[in-house]
Amino acid sequence: MGVFTSIDDPSSTGHEQVVFCQDTQTGLRAIIGIYSTALGPALGGTRFYPYASEEAALADVLDLSRGMAYKNALAGLDLGGGKAVIWGDPDQLKSEPLLRAYGRFVESLNGRYYTACDVGTYVADMDVIARETRYVTGRSVEHGGAGDSSVLTAWGVFQGMRAAAEHVWGAPTLNGRRVGVAGLGKVGKHLTRHLLDDHAEVVATDVDPRAREWVRANHPQVELVDAAALVAADIDVYAPCALGGALDDDTVPALRAKVVAGAANNQLAHPGIEKLLADRGILYAPDYVVNAGGVIQVADEIEGFNFERAKLRATRIYDTTRQILRLADDEGVPPAVAADRLAERRMAEVGRLRTIHLR
Repeated sequence: MGVFTSIDDPSSTGHEQVVFCQDTQTGLRAIIGIYSTALGPALGGTRFYPYASEEAALADVLDLSRGMAYKNALAGLDLGGGKAVIWGDPDQLKSEPLLRAYGRFVESLNGRYYTACDVGTYVADMDVIARETRYVTGRSVEHGGAGDSSVLTAWGVFQGMRAAAEHVWGAPTLNGRRVGVAGLGKVGKHLTRHLLDDHAEVVATDVDPRAREWVRANHPQVELVDAAALVAADIDVYAPCALGGALDDDTVPALRAKVVAGAANNQLAHPGIEKLLADRGILYAPDYVVNAGGVIQVADEIEGFNFERAKLRATRIYDTTRQILRLADDEGVPPAVAADRLAERRMAEVGRLRTIHLR
């Protein structure tokens, strides 16, 4: 397992810091990964998940924290990239003492890392963690926070999807398009509403029966299918909105969609998938570009949250996605490569300014 270099890209600079945290009395086992602070303190959510092994948890936090550095750079934020994972089943293990123990470990980093919500953690959890640390975003409105970050995550994905639609079909709308949403969790639900408001036809899947029941009750016009059927369905856009690795060597050959744009992090199962998508004529809107609305929302808390200001910034994901897709065409590379180049350029050029010492 490579910590000093990326596990997927040995030529990368690797992580600045990886911290293992344990509190045996509460059962806390957490890993905090800080990939880069070139642009500022690292910001990224805390994922609470029952990983199969410690190695799997470490691999996920390394991938996710690296992705956050690129996401924050392209979102125009003066923040670096970090992420944390808590290893365990949140339904069984989550408690106030565990969350507060985790908060003390975050506080011990003295502001090098700001945490927020992710899979398995919620706004209420951030309020508990904040009782032990100042470095928390995604807090409740009652405590001066932004509330549920999935609101602007979904809005940003929708904007990125509009840009991709314009690139492929000539108009920035999903009107009349058939969109497959894989995952009807916090983000997928909001995204479904935006798509329906834009007069798209939505096909969806989710392993959770509660999510499927929500769709039946609130949006009976949405067609529900299983995951394998969604991948192979006659759809225009495929939107992965669950866990990462959705685009792999089995999924991509089966896809009939012309566009992939979704909320999940790390959608490409391994390097080379972006080329496989391009070879099949499928436009991939890089996940860390289009799903940046959530981090834009929680980052706005650091300067005092204003929803309209944050939403305006998230709306600009449309412009960023357009820029990346055009750059990819101009340079003859997949959009994921073009996005990486833009992010790395900003981290290098702006990060260099920190070498100018101030008294």
